[in-house]
Amino acid sequence: MSRRPIAVYHEHPDWFRPLFAELDKRGIPFDRLDAAAHTFDPTEASTPWSLVFNRASPSAYLRGHAQTTFYTLHWLRHLERLGVPVVNGAHAYANELSKATQADLLRGLGLPTPRTRVINHPARALAAASDLRYPILVKANVGGSGAGITRYNTPEALAEAIATGTVDLGVDGTALVQESAPLRDGHITRVETLGGKYLYAINVYPPTDSFDLCPADACQTTNGVELVRGACAIDAPKSGMRVEAARPSAEIIAQVERISLASGIDVGGIEYLVDDRDGKHYFYDINALSNFVADAPNVIGFDPWVKLVDYLEARITDANGIAAPSSAALAA
Repeated sequence: MSRRPIAVYHEHPDWFRPLFAELDKRGIPFDRLDAAAHTFDPTEASTPWSLVFNRASPSAYLRGHAQTTFYTLHWLRHLERLGVPVVNGAHAYANELSKATQADLLRGLGLPTPRTRVINHPARALAAASDLRYPILVKANVGGSGAGITRYNTPEALAEAIATGTVDLGVDGTALVQESAPLRDGHITRVETLGGKYLYAINVYPPTDSFDLCPADACQTTNGVELVRGACAIDAPKSGMRVEAARPSAEIIAQVERISLASGIDVGGIEYLVDDRDGKHYFYDINALSNFVADAPNVIGFDPWVKLVDYLEARITDANGIAAPSSAALAA
């Protein structure tokens, strides 16, 4: 019996080449679905795929594909109504779409996160920051690759931005007003998970004043040689970014796995920083879209794309129609 294909739903032309190469290598049939130009039938009763792998990114609007952002959520909910197994389904995607929801989730788990207020009008930003420590960040609720984040060092600077109309709340008119912390040792840490379990971690040393902290996305090998553009998770090579392998404490790994399960993320990255003022760690970003670290064998010692496809194979519906449970199901 021929195997039904899996569907890989994505809008970026380059990010997932290693995934497609590994699927081809194993002879796993798959269909590439363009998230930027897609349609579905709400009356259908089935789909041709054994599994759907959602690779849509909240940052699609930066590439002229804003139409994918909320449409994707509608389609994922449709698939789940039909009982189609989905990797990074509606629950995971909804969490990734909203930094406000992420802050709520982290507080609900009792885990440390920067002090935050949520606003829906720029005029509310100054009052929202009144009991926060400066500098503060104004973060668009729907972000991606550091987009929509501005630091204000003083109340006067924020007031001026409000007066001149330069405070941007992003595509859904919602933003976070959040304390900005000085980074201990100049880096943040991103922990990747797969199936709700720790996969690897890396420290990311961002350029000064950069908020593009997608660590998976460093475009250099360990010896400084620039990789081809297709190996990067952004549209242009980075400058001044350095990554290194990291091993968080057992306590932090356990916390990351709790976040992954609670957010329904089957494969993704959780980011945290250590505040240089108090030496404590704070989680600040939950990512359901992982573009694994470039030059992974040299950085972390193995190829995470191989492990990802191992996971996908385990999730593919078998001949009896039984699929392995998702992270969302495990957390339920």
